[in-house]
Amino acid sequence: MGMFSGKPENEPLHSGEVFNLWSHLYATKGYLVTLQIFINHTGDHDLKVFLEDLLENCYKQEEQQTEAILKQNGIRLPPAPPARPDVQVEDIPAGARFNDPEIALLVQRELMVGKIMGSYVMGIAIRSDISEMFGEFHVQKSEYEEKLLKITKDKGWIVPPPINLK
Repeated sequence: MGMFSGKPENEPLHSGEVFNLWSHLYATKGYLVTLQIFINHTGDHDLKVFLEDLLENCYKQEEQQTEAILKQNGIRLPPAPPARPDVQVEDIPAGARFNDPEIALLVQRELMVGKIMGSYVMGIAIRSDISEMFGEFHVQKSEYEEKLLKITKDKGWIVPPPINLK
């Protein structure tokens, strides 16, 4: 057990860590394109600013950090779908366009799923740097989820479940 000597970046990755890092990077690369599409579709200024911030300061950072660990460990990187061009929302036909409440709901769902997956990876990781990295991803997604909840409440887009009053 001398390979676990205190410098996590020098410790080997186990197969579960490799699989989950690679899968996370593959999904993140795909979701970056999805966010570009959502940015093109949204007509709401606040939601657009939120999505651009989420893309740049959350998912691109996750992509870079995960890529760095995989490269450092000699793991082949997953493919990335092509980036989407910027378009004006008016150029997208109304029947083919996502509307703003739908975008907010889909993004909220992705943040929630990301937190669940991050918690799972934190639980299976042996290397402390992997666990800490996914812990940071979890916290960051929670913060973005709170911001999105505020936007959906302010815009009147939230659809609460039935309230149980006696």
